[in-house]
Amino acid sequence: MTDASLAHAAAAAQVFLRAPFRKGGLMLADGTFFEGLGFGAVGQAVGEVCFNTAMSGYQEILSDPSYASQIVAFTFPHIGIVGTNEEDIEALTPMVRGLVVKADASHPSNYRNLLALDGWLKKHNIPAVAGIDTRALTSLIREQGMPHAVVTNLGEALLDRQALIHQAKSFAGLEGLDLAKEVSAIQSYKWDEMPWAWGVGYKKEGPSTFRVTVIDYGVKRNILRLLAGMGADITVVPANATTQEVMRHKPHGVLLSNGPGDPAATGEYAIPTIQGVIETGTPVFGICLGHQMLGLALGAKTKKMAQGHHGANHPVKDLTTGKVEIVSMNHGFTVDRESLPADVTETHVSLFDGTNCGIALKGKDVFGVQYHPEASPGPMDSHYLFERFAQAAKKRA
Repeated sequence: MTDASLAHAAAAAQVFLRAPFRKGGLMLADGTFFEGLGFGAVGQAVGEVCFNTAMSGYQEILSDPSYASQIVAFTFPHIGIVGTNEEDIEALTPMVRGLVVKADASHPSNYRNLLALDGWLKKHNIPAVAGIDTRALTSLIREQGMPHAVVTNLGEALLDRQALIHQAKSFAGLEGLDLAKEVSAIQSYKWDEMPWAWGVGYKKEGPSTFRVTVIDYGVKRNILRLLAGMGADITVVPANATTQEVMRHKPHGVLLSNGPGDPAATGEYAIPTIQGVIETGTPVFGICLGHQMLGLALGAKTKKMAQGHHGANHPVKDLTTGKVEIVSMNHGFTVDRESLPADVTETHVSLFDGTNCGIALKGKDVFGVQYHPEASPGPMDSHYLFERFAQAAKKRA
């Protein structure tokens, strides 16, 4: 070994020794502690822990408003490998509380990378922890349900186990919690950005052929992009919009968006609006939380799930055609299939656990799906649902 090599190795060793030890971990409310290495923002965040089985699209997942008040643990071991950029986002302000991974990629490799995941998390004040046994955590969630927990990136601070346990226990949970009002737009706005195209990015749409009002309970941008790509003149209204405020824009169709929280809690002000829109005869399309509240508006009930569905590889069967779709999911509540009224048909079911994944109102262009047909991330098997909605809306144009 040359003198230059020895000097380089010694310098590298000194840099390593001077680097702060990134202490961190995940503390569950029952006192179970997963020790790891903190990254992202220094600090703590409390929430409900869910696991996500997607193998790509972590930036879209982390910026999905539906993850408000949740800590996402990825089962895919290497997260951050393609870095982050300014295009693959579903909302400007991520609402996820924290992130848990097996290994964070500190040196991403992709031509679109603008900022490493660590820097992106710091920018949005999201603490994260790496190096924990995510298989053990996933097994725990599958057996015991989604726990309340605190993810902590200690930085140079000392670990206070009792304080973290107390913080985790103080989290009230998502049942009875209306989170849509926290992620929804404050006022109405127009949207004209179309789906991403290779080498082009996001183009603006041309002349529209029909009008859609989107009720924003935490809408993902790709829902709006797909509608724009089909020629919709889109107006987005806040979650608490009344029927009159929705119909003021003379829509040919109304879309009920995805979002976080307990549908029954949000439904206290959303259900009367949805029922009013249905009475006008306007086509209605519900997605995720929007699907759940559509179910409530039609007389069904919803319930909390033990572990929910979170991933981009879930099989769902379309009962009307017999076709199986691989879809993207993110939900912790579900429509109780046993409570569906006689005039509501179950159209889709999960092939994992048989829970409801789609409904339709007999005799009307009113339907919803539990999953995310816009994907982002995930397969595009379900884009046909946007085409179905567009066709129904165009009949009224």
